Amino acid sequence: MLPVNKHGHRGYQISLEKQIEAIFPDKSKISKNQKKIISLFYNLDLTKTDFILKKCYSKFGPMPRLPSNMLRSYLLSIKLQIHSIDKWVENIRTNPFYAALSGFEPDNVPGIGTFYDFFNRIWLFKYNNFNPHIKEKNTKVKKPDKSQDKADSVEKHTADQLIETFKKEPPSKNQAFAPLIQLFAEQFLDISIKKGLIDSDNLTLAGDGTPLPTSARYRHKRFCTCKERGINNCDCPRYYSQPDCDIGWDSSRKYFYSGYHAYYLADAHSFSDLPIFAYLNPASRHDTFGFIHSWFTMKQCLPKLNVKNLLLDAAHDAMAIYEYCKEIKVVPFIDLNIRRGSKDENKDKYTIGKDGIPICTAGHKMHANGIEKVKHRAKFRCPKSNRIKGCYCKKPCSTAKYGLNVHISTESNPRLFNTPCRTDKKWKEEYENRTSVERTIKRQKTDYHLEDGNHRSSKMWYSRMYAIMMLQHLDAWGVVTLDFLK
Repeated sequence: MLPVNKHGHRGYQISLEKQIEAIFPDKSKISKNQKKIISLFYNLDLTKTDFILKKCYSKFGPMPRLPSNMLRSYLLSIKLQIHSIDKWVENIRTNPFYAALSGFEPDNVPGIGTFYDFFNRIWLFKYNNFNPHIKEKNTKVKKPDKSQDKADSVEKHTADQLIETFKKEPPSKNQAFAPLIQLFAEQFLDISIKKGLIDSDNLTLAGDGTPLPTSARYRHKRFCTCKERGINNCDCPRYYSQPDCDIGWDSSRKYFYSGYHAYYLADAHSFSDLPIFAYLNPASRHDTFGFIHSWFTMKQCLPKLNVKNLLLDAAHDAMAIYEYCKEIKVVPFIDLNIRRGSKDENKDKYTIGKDGIPICTAGHKMHANGIEKVKHRAKFRCPKSNRIKGCYCKKPCSTAKYGLNVHISTESNPRLFNTPCRTDKKWKEEYENRTSVERTIKRQKTDYHLEDGNHRSSKMWYSRMYAIMMLQHLDAWGVVTLDFLK
């Protein structure tokens, strides 16, 4: 049968009040942490969940558990840092306080299979992973020359080719994790927007990827007969236990790992560093390609968001991203990757510094002198000149009274010549907000122990990742003092 929530959120609140009174006759014995958790979940209205997930249930059969209670219970398990579903079921069976917070009667709680049945319903694919277990042998990632560098991409196409592909054929709206995104968007993201925590009409997004190890070893086995015939390094298909994962290089920890490359997009201007979207890539995928996959999927799943600015680190310093941002009228704030150099045609007059600023032949970094938006060009002037003295450089590189002036077309190379310029105060102040996504990732991995899930499928990793994102929004809403706890 279809789930029916007759009493709505108020019914959950009344039930919780009665059970709290029965469990804690003396309110003074309720700890501060318990009061905080009660307040958070007491005010969390998940009634919409029952309507959103109604399409995931059959019209026939026994009455199911309410999806709102199942989701609330799962969020509570992560909030209490109980990472195993088996252990969580044991806790709600033995602790009536956890059962009451979940929305269950202490003597009528769901079993382990009921929770996994719920995860199956919020996952649209028949299988638990995107890729089949039997697939072609994966390409190995090469260790970078320098320890802090990113590993080279193993993609068989370029960034501009991938962007053009997604522009012609965007990712499907019916992603396997589409119900999760809908739950997150309508039950949490929209509430944060209504509360004024996020400005969805003028959004500044910060993006970054992070390693997500899922197993100690990259588990796969061959099922061909090449080894029996003396061929040890064959390229025959393999059976992979985690087909969506592969080997990647963790540049911060300086080791290879098996798992995913999780990519996050967060609101750079939100006080609580609130996450907006997350996407799981194979571990070998470079940040540039991870961003492109995440961006186009987000645009399909959350079309109402109006992004104005993008804050990305030097790993995203690709011309294709600048040109695409210009096309969709999004201002990119991307740090320059000095290893990629510049391709300027006027090398005989000046060179380009590490920060994208021209350097005159005398070796002085030129001063930014504004942007001519009508002519689409950036102006730079001689640093050794002023209106009183004119050019007072000992080795002048121009016969002009006020020294060399350079006009560079921002259209010809949007990567080197941003609007605003990288040396401008506005650019630096905005780019400092990029660390918001790093704090978002820190909350996921350190505060909520994302990596402790010990899951073996993309279905469970997406469920855990988005559940933590929901809790990040819930925490930002704050705690309200409840009268029945006084």
